[in-house]
Amino acid sequence: MGAGLVQGQHDPERDATRHLAEGRFDRAAATLEKSPAGQPETAFVRMMAALRQGNLAKAEEEAVAARALGLPLDRLVGLPAPELEALHATEFYSKWIQEEPYPWLLHGPMVGGVSDEGAILWLRGATADLPVTLTLSGPEGVRRFETRTEASMENAAKLSLTGLRPNTHYNYHLRVAPDGEATGRTDASGSFTTYATNGKASQFSVAFGGGAGYIPEWERMWDTIRSFEPDALFMLGDNVYIDHPESDLTQRYCYYRRQSRPEWRRLTAVTPVFAIYDDHDFGLNDCIPGPDVDSPAWKRPVWKRFRDNWANPAFGGGDEQPGCYFDHHIGDVHFFFLDGRFYRDLDGGTMLGPVQRRWLMDRLGSSNGTFKVLVSPVPWSPGIKPGSRDPWDGFPEEREAIFSFIEQQKIEGVFLVAADRHRTDLRKIGRPQGYDLFEFESSKLTNRHTHGVVQTEGFIWGYNQTCSFGHMRFDTTLEDPQVQFDAVTIDGEIVHTYTLKRSALTFDAGSN
Repeated sequence: MGAGLVQGQHDPERDATRHLAEGRFDRAAATLEKSPAGQPETAFVRMMAALRQGNLAKAEEEAVAARALGLPLDRLVGLPAPELEALHATEFYSKWIQEEPYPWLLHGPMVGGVSDEGAILWLRGATADLPVTLTLSGPEGVRRFETRTEASMENAAKLSLTGLRPNTHYNYHLRVAPDGEATGRTDASGSFTTYATNGKASQFSVAFGGGAGYIPEWERMWDTIRSFEPDALFMLGDNVYIDHPESDLTQRYCYYRRQSRPEWRRLTAVTPVFAIYDDHDFGLNDCIPGPDVDSPAWKRPVWKRFRDNWANPAFGGGDEQPGCYFDHHIGDVHFFFLDGRFYRDLDGGTMLGPVQRRWLMDRLGSSNGTFKVLVSPVPWSPGIKPGSRDPWDGFPEEREAIFSFIEQQKIEGVFLVAADRHRTDLRKIGRPQGYDLFEFESSKLTNRHTHGVVQTEGFIWGYNQTCSFGHMRFDTTLEDPQVQFDAVTIDGEIVHTYTLKRSALTFDAGSN
């Protein structure tokens, strides 16, 4: 499976939950001693530990402490543990839900899968089989979409919004409540704008990054990104940091606490999100799960949980060929999102696996995109992580096959985007038989852990002083279409910028 947990990248509450899932209560308690004072999540995990040990009095004490420190009621409604019923049967819990609006809409809404003619809206309710109604307002009038939350999706639901107009702004109002009249927190509103018609020149921007460990004081990153009003947010792996593929408890804990954050909810209610996973939210650190679809046995359940918590337009080849890979257009820019984990096979020399690799080459070879963007969870550039086989350096033959295919087929307009390294970099890979392949990498959205800037051949700039994200501003309406790369800090400061012209990505341009 590859290397194990890297403790320095994680918070004590996540690590303690991992120990709880394995029944190691003493280790969980010791781990929580490392938590900073005054963290509501620390009391929350201590409450889970007490519930797992059948100590309801201690659980009540910790629940009260967590609430006093600011833990929202939502966190207790969506407690990721089988002892949920025991907590909900207590007198103090009954008192809370009588005094506060009950959160029937527990997580979300999150906009995803936006295209030139549709969108997907994700949410989670407090229980299964809750009616979900969405009212969508646009220039063609008001439309109504309905579904119900599903137990098989951990009480989540997805609404597919179809028949929309290109380049059009829509407002929506969401209601999640039991049949009949309901009191409590049932409603939410948001908006999104559909993309330009596929193949049509346009102006738009994309924020992206990975490395989103849960550090409460840096959750403000989501508000910073929202202030830039990007047309999409790409989450490129290590999105929630789980590192426990065989534990439902740890996985739910990591997803639910992020989905409960108000900063995250404000962003995702108005910004279309597209996501792929990497090692820390798929398996373990630097994991190499191998080529088989159903071995190890945890692969498919982890993939299903990922699928049930995001709103991508597709998830690999579905049940027959699971994965997080898909392609998507924004106007005349074609994005190819890659799965670098599910089929990773070091002995076989492939990160993608044969099916995904054929899919990539078929789609890339037939693409008419002005820009064609290969989006990877790990960096492409040689030497990016010296001595490691975890980035594309571990699969040099497959990397070369992809790059050579671009040159053999004379595919122009390609550049690379990646995550994994805890910093924001811009580099280029020289290609003697073609044009330079630029790579924009960012993976320190909210992480505490930082990687040093590595000076590889083709290095342009790098930034690792604080949390940051990558921002790409496309303008393909120009005579020479361009994309501007910006490195942006958690405080909204643009610390580096670079403008890449489409004319630089042609075979006439050669190697610069």
